[in-house]
Amino acid sequence: MKRLDVDLVIVNERASSYTQDLQIAIETAVRSSQSRPRFGEDLAQGKVYALRADLMSVNVRALLQAAARVALLARRGPIAEQLARLAPSSIGSLSARHAKSPVPAHPPASTRVPPDLEFFNGLGGFDKDGREYVTVLDGDRATPAPWLNVIANPRFGFQVAAEGSGYTWAENSRENQLTPWSNDPVADGPGEAIYIRDEESLDLWSATAQPIRDGGTYIARHGHGYSRFEHRANGIALELLQFVPLAGPIKISRLTLRNVSGRSRRLSVTAYAEWVLGTTRGASAPFIATEIDGATGAMLARNPWTIAFPGRVAFADLSGRQTAWTADRTEFLGRNGGPGAPSALLAGAPLSGKTGAGLDPCAALQTTVEIGAGERIEVVWFVGQCGSVADARALISRYRESDLDAVLAEVTDHWRDLLGAVQVNTPDRAMDIMLNGWLLYQTLACRVWARSAFYQASGAFGFRDQLQDTMALTFARPDQTRRHLLTAAARQFVEGDVQHWWLPHSGQGVRTRISDDRVWLGFATATYIACTGYAEILDERVPFLEGPGLSSGENDAFSQPMIADESASLFEHCARALDQCLEFTGEHGLPLIGTGDWNDGMNRVGEGGKGESVWLGWLLVRTIELFAPLATGRGENRAALWRAHAASVREALEREAWDGEWYRRGTFDDGTWLGSKQSEECRIDSIAQSWAVLSGAADPGRAAAAMASLERHLVRREDGLALLFSPPFDKTSLDPGYIKGYPPGLRENGGQYSHAAMWAILAFADLGEGGKAVDLFALLNPINHARTPEEAERYKVEPYVVAADVYSVPPHAGRGGWTWYTGSAGWMYRAGVEGILGIRREGASLVVEPRIPAEWPGFEATISVQSTHYAIVVENPVHHGRGDSYIVLDGSTVARFEGRVRLPLDGGSHHLSIGVVHPGP
Repeated sequence: MKRLDVDLVIVNERASSYTQDLQIAIETAVRSSQSRPRFGEDLAQGKVYALRADLMSVNVRALLQAAARVALLARRGPIAEQLARLAPSSIGSLSARHAKSPVPAHPPASTRVPPDLEFFNGLGGFDKDGREYVTVLDGDRATPAPWLNVIANPRFGFQVAAEGSGYTWAENSRENQLTPWSNDPVADGPGEAIYIRDEESLDLWSATAQPIRDGGTYIARHGHGYSRFEHRANGIALELLQFVPLAGPIKISRLTLRNVSGRSRRLSVTAYAEWVLGTTRGASAPFIATEIDGATGAMLARNPWTIAFPGRVAFADLSGRQTAWTADRTEFLGRNGGPGAPSALLAGAPLSGKTGAGLDPCAALQTTVEIGAGERIEVVWFVGQCGSVADARALISRYRESDLDAVLAEVTDHWRDLLGAVQVNTPDRAMDIMLNGWLLYQTLACRVWARSAFYQASGAFGFRDQLQDTMALTFARPDQTRRHLLTAAARQFVEGDVQHWWLPHSGQGVRTRISDDRVWLGFATATYIACTGYAEILDERVPFLEGPGLSSGENDAFSQPMIADESASLFEHCARALDQCLEFTGEHGLPLIGTGDWNDGMNRVGEGGKGESVWLGWLLVRTIELFAPLATGRGENRAALWRAHAASVREALEREAWDGEWYRRGTFDDGTWLGSKQSEECRIDSIAQSWAVLSGAADPGRAAAAMASLERHLVRREDGLALLFSPPFDKTSLDPGYIKGYPPGLRENGGQYSHAAMWAILAFADLGEGGKAVDLFALLNPINHARTPEEAERYKVEPYVVAADVYSVPPHAGRGGWTWYTGSAGWMYRAGVEGILGIRREGASLVVEPRIPAEWPGFEATISVQSTHYAIVVENPVHHGRGDSYIVLDGSTVARFEGRVRLPLDGGSHHLSIGVVHPGP
């Protein structure tokens, strides 16, 4: 097949005979045509198959014809003649002027820019007390990279950029995209758009900067659970509001048109979406069939070819107001056309009404409105997907009749309630904005629900990943944490290891030799119980998985395991994982690193089964300390073994891992130390130092020295960076794994990997070094990376959500990498609230244990948990001319403050004042 990535199927329809001369000739030609690739070249992908029609069932032939992209019949003559007889397309006959993007007929109108935006950097800033990030694009200015909002409920959602581009999904953000996901940071072309056209002049524009830019001002407001866009053009003021309800699988786009032209206008509104209904449009588009539903008038779309989500029905609807439509993308855009200049709208011809199968599928729905001078009209666009036509009809009818203001209020009230569990007012306003909303919103909306953003459409749950994310929700939404603990435990094999990641709709996932997953189950469970006091969760029955284990030399395997007949309590799941940890101990007495511990990029450090992990040793010791007490009445003998092993690991860590000024990171299979002063590259690694503190197991003097080394070697204040390790891997003779494939200074390879940096904040706080913890929090705060136009251009990515990584080498030093979809957000929230401010829940009590800098005059916080409300004021008496510590509860002095106060969660409302005399350096 000339090395083409296609399959050719030749069906021999000649009647069978004894000699089968034609079949033999075809098979001979197939064998002789299979060219062999030259040595070192990739294998050819395409294949040729020769089949006999008389040996195929009718169903198989129908299936083959349905899957074929091209069907050529020999009886119709040579291929060249068949191509010549194709009917010429009627699409693409527009004049050349229509090939260009439309030019505004009138000078662009100005849109009122919100005044007094906080931390305005020339492109954007915060409004509404930090709850909205407002981007202002005028002229041809664009954000340096897409600045998104991720909007979701647990089973449906979309993402949208400040320019208006984005995509929508249902059930799974990777496997079931309704419209196309893009991660092209340059073009970021839209797969969805709303067009407005003046029916007299045929002027065409859009409510957002994508897909048609007219030189005017475009304002985008990203809020918690919604995005709102504002623009004014051609005498029409536009506002587009987009959100999803708390539970329904439907995206609601409310376009408001206000006529400020001083005369009556006749306008058309066209909503356009490119259907995917699968993982990629290229694979699924040929099989999508569309129709106009007779009952609702909505456009329905199905992909009968999909395996992951069979039978589902997508829909697009202009709230029943559509009067024209087409499901043919080629008709709408024009051949070789694009969303910036759709031929069907530029030509002024009516949409054809074409639907069906075999099209280049899309949904283009149009309605025409008459709008008088000064009048206001709303057009609502729905996009969604249900399990059946009946369900789709019911959902469409429900939201056509709903009070959409009330639906939006439910969404905003939900987020206000969740994010309002802890609200703080500190001397660092940038810290307040992140802690009061954006960090927890990023964690739940993106990491837990959407599992998608611009840089990855995952759709999967990572075993360790969402366990850590949901720990950040234990205070505000413990029910979410509880559900996920049980969900994660159900992805454990009977042997004790787990799926490193899995797709929730199918259960497919990957089994690996990565070593830390199983430890996080016990750690997260113990953390949840310590916070909520709900130890009863340990008795919940959860099934195991069963499936083939990894064979010798096999490091991972993707499969769909079966639900095992065996089930056990959550305690047993955690215990079995810890039991297995005891087995995987190396010759130095440290845990085996396997094909990666927390840093998956180090997948060949211990590939041979002998490399060990210092960091995992600290995590394991801490997990056993937290979890072993929960074994009372459930397995005291096991707990004794765990404690003995933890003591052994602790001794090994101090004996083998201390390098004089910091702790080493681990060993390669051959025993060579990693993260040592003798290492050529990766001489010091952040997480081995921070977890020496967080484990509570390291020698206190060494732990303090290790953090001092971390600060000295890895925190680069002049660049605003806290590196994962230094120097990066580049030319070292030992192969650490795919981490070395990243350029030095990017992502895990010696850049700032924010997840690890958040642990360093917590470690400084645990040491009582509140000043260093606050300084590092400010260093990592995305707001502080984009305070000016120059900083925003350097950082490039969104300044209101955490980036997983920041580059550390020229010419990209200080550039943000992967945003939104990172576990750094949850850990940053915990570092600020639990670590620095010292606010946490312990069962039926609220604990306040501040670790604030001496320079702070104090802070305020409001806490709402378990129907209890606390208004807390923490003061530094030195700043108020006093020198005594104190605790005042509801107006009465109750005690001197000794570093920690424990308060009852009694359902009442209280006011607490604390005087902190020695807050730490």
